Amino acid sequence: MTTLAHPGGLLSKLPKVRGRLLKDVVLARYTWFRVGGPADILFAPADIIDLVEFVKDCPRDIPISVIGVGSNLLVRDGGIRGIVIRLGHNFSNIEVKGTEILAGAGVLDIKLSRVSAGSGIGGMEFLAGVPGSIGGAVRMNAGAYGREVSDVLISATVLDRSGQVTEYPLRQLGLSYRQSALARDTIVLAAKFRGKQEPIAVISSRIHKITETREMSQPVRDRTSGSTFVNPSGLTAWELIEESGCSGLRRGKAMVSTKHCNFLVNTGGATSADIEGLGEEVRERVREKTGVQLQWEIERIGCREIRSQMARHE
Repeated sequence: MTTLAHPGGLLSKLPKVRGRLLKDVVLARYTWFRVGGPADILFAPADIIDLVEFVKDCPRDIPISVIGVGSNLLVRDGGIRGIVIRLGHNFSNIEVKGTEILAGAGVLDIKLSRVSAGSGIGGMEFLAGVPGSIGGAVRMNAGAYGREVSDVLISATVLDRSGQVTEYPLRQLGLSYRQSALARDTIVLAAKFRGKQEPIAVISSRIHKITETREMSQPVRDRTSGSTFVNPSGLTAWELIEESGCSGLRRGKAMVSTKHCNFLVNTGGATSADIEGLGEEVRERVREKTGVQLQWEIERIGCREIRSQMARHE
């Protein structure tokens, strides 16, 4: 088995790349919460070919995780073992053809909504209210304001752990409320969407309304990571949280937002343990008060135990 204790030794076991392989990179700078421990190795591929060849040749016993812009993500204080792949601007191409749009996994959701509006393609305005990028949006069937990705998605191109690239039509992705059937180690490379032709002014007006509503109702200026819990069937998470007296609840430097209580906020200096612990306290209070068990929408990954710098390099 490949040892994961020493990032430097792990680096020597990896295939050569044209992108960047960096060891022991603190991930807090890459997450919206601004928390998170180090990745053993952070890989920023030069392009899709670089990524495919790396995944194909990477030893199978080395775990691989993927992050985009770090929204809807909580990296634990102990960091992530193995390889963390970050898909950046090299995966942000957009192609418009008729009423269809092909977007790379690194394209911001809000950018896709604006490109579609500028092209007179309606139906994707809701993405202006979804934090993050297309790869994550497809994986979790992201949605807002009554719409979700499955309403406009045609297909997704994905890379599996063996290095095989496949384009799956919508029906094979298993999209349901805030989840998909994609394997955990599958990487979304791009997605194809279809809207409908509409006047640019009409589409832009909808986006403006969504943006305005979001600014007024959500803590978009704070260090947060989007909605914390999924809405239970027929209910809304924020109402359950408010009913349970959790608005403004604190743990360390983490706080339940008083502007929208389905958002957790890093008020400055919070740890991942503060944020996750606060979320679990909210879940417990809601369960005791209402009998409803909230489910996390934010993805939580990594190790809770913090390794010393000496332990990481000895």
